Amino acid sequence: MAALLEERKEEIKDIVCDILEIDPDELTDVSLFKEEHDADSLRAIEILAALEKKFGVVIDQSELGRMVNLNGVYSVFVEAADE
Repeated sequence: MAALLEERKEEIKDIVCDILEIDPDELTDVSLFKEEHDADSLRAIEILAALEKKFGVVIDQSELGRMVNLNGVYSVFVEAADE
């Protein structure tokens, strides 16, 4: 189970880096998308949509406010996947 979670985290990080157009080395679990990587709200929506499409989960748009860094995206994803 832990290996699957780590694999998911890597896939999510790849998706986020792709959308934010940054190198994976630049993105940490706590670096802020908007403040440190110049992401706008459209990028957050793209991340949400990409997660839904890739993993077949449904994420309410009200969760966008929590998706400010990778840790936030991970926790929103885990909650959506558990439902």
